[in-house]
Amino acid sequence: MQERSVFFVSDQTGITIEAVGRSLISQFDQVHFIGNRAPYIDTDEKVQTICQQIQQAYDESQTAPLVFSSIIDAQHRQMIAESPCVFMDIFADYLVRLEQEFGCPGIGKTGRLHGMFDSTKYMSRIEAVDFVLGHDDGLNTHNYNAADLILLGVSRSGKTPTCLYLAMQFGLRAANYPFTEDDERYLSLNEDLKKCRDKCFGLVIDPQRLHEIRSERRPNSTYASMAQCRQEINRLLVLYEHEKIPYLNSTNFSIEEIATQILARKGMAQRFE
Repeated sequence: MQERSVFFVSDQTGITIEAVGRSLISQFDQVHFIGNRAPYIDTDEKVQTICQQIQQAYDESQTAPLVFSSIIDAQHRQMIAESPCVFMDIFADYLVRLEQEFGCPGIGKTGRLHGMFDSTKYMSRIEAVDFVLGHDDGLNTHNYNAADLILLGVSRSGKTPTCLYLAMQFGLRAANYPFTEDDERYLSLNEDLKKCRDKCFGLVIDPQRLHEIRSERRPNSTYASMAQCRQEINRLLVLYEHEKIPYLNSTNFSIEEIATQILARKGMAQRFE
């Protein structure tokens, strides 16, 4: 398998350009990518340092690194583009086209996305994260009426990280409820869940994958055994069907993909952009 260095370079946090870059390179599973994050590259000195790192990566591999950039300063972009790399610039590719469309130049300032800050939406996000933490793993089920969404599933099926992502990205108050052996034995929802059935969404995971995840946590335990994992998932599927709860198999999806599918299937609008 070939290897290729990848640089995600930005004059801000770099979160956006890294997400874009990783989405693109994920299409090439025959290549092993070595990622390098470079946020806040906003001075000549920092740009020169990155150029040296790119040059070093090239010298070591004799292969041009990939560089995904969201740097807005044209001179800094040019300095990096002249390095021995495959340079992909989100501003050069899209900003020029937008300038042509609008008939006016962009203002050329960094941090503009941060400048679009909305304090109300920000506080909504903070409150949503607090809600998730206070209603994680079956806590405070009596307060489920205040939830926007209740994720159901067995232990280690991705409930908590999905709830946190929904809170941080979409401002949704997401609770999660773990089904234990006692819950599954009766194949029914408890009273708190029954009152909020329309807010419920289920997660399942392939038994083999569940076995692998649990084995890392508690190796050679009944909890992690293949038989236990298979039994829990089978019972949960019966429960979802019996209670008419929509569900998703999360085995082959990232947290971002799980959250997006849940929102689409539940018809839930984002609370902030």
